Amino acid sequence: MGKKETTLNAVNALKELYPKAVCSLDYTDAFKLLIATRLSAQCTDARVNKVTPKLFERFPDAYSMANAPLSEVEELIKTCGLYKTKAKDLISIAKSIANDFGGKVPDTIEQLTTLSGVGRKTANLICGDIYKKPAVVCDTHFIRLCNRLGLVNTTDPAKVEKEMRKLLPAEQSSDFCHRSVMFGREICTARVAFCDKCPLNGFCPKKIKKKAR
Repeated sequence: MGKKETTLNAVNALKELYPKAVCSLDYTDAFKLLIATRLSAQCTDARVNKVTPKLFERFPDAYSMANAPLSEVEELIKTCGLYKTKAKDLISIAKSIANDFGGKVPDTIEQLTTLSGVGRKTANLICGDIYKKPAVVCDTHFIRLCNRLGLVNTTDPAKVEKEMRKLLPAEQSSDFCHRSVMFGREICTARVAFCDKCPLNGFCPKKIKKKAR
């Protein structure tokens, strides 16, 4: 079975397993998703979702956050970890959006990655979830799944993204990334792969190797 066929099989299997492909971060608009995603670095989405309501109640858009006192932002996001760096980034992001993009979150990876603390992972998430563009969000679960399926042989996010853009159906790429996160948390975990209950075990090389032993 070739990589393209394996990819399509995985896309279909995860779509059946997780009909609703949703981001686990709570948000109501592009700016809030961007800020929440920056906060999620080395922090759980659940923790971010507890922090953002008060943060956005105080600073609901780029213009208000651009003028926010640094100490106040730090205090509001303190439990997310690395809060001093993140607070500076949030204010810088807001200033850039307010001053350079007319208050609107940009819709290209090239523009998004000019923002402080925003890399391709975050940029892809915004492009896919907000602007409905083909996107490949290379989080740890997605990278692990792609390697275990034999679709890539690298953990470098940029290389994984490049290879998976060639293999994934463009219109389903963003949803597949969301589903891979749910799948990675429940079945194909970092510590152990629960192959016996995995819907991909009919074509996963890891499962095939186990059968051959």
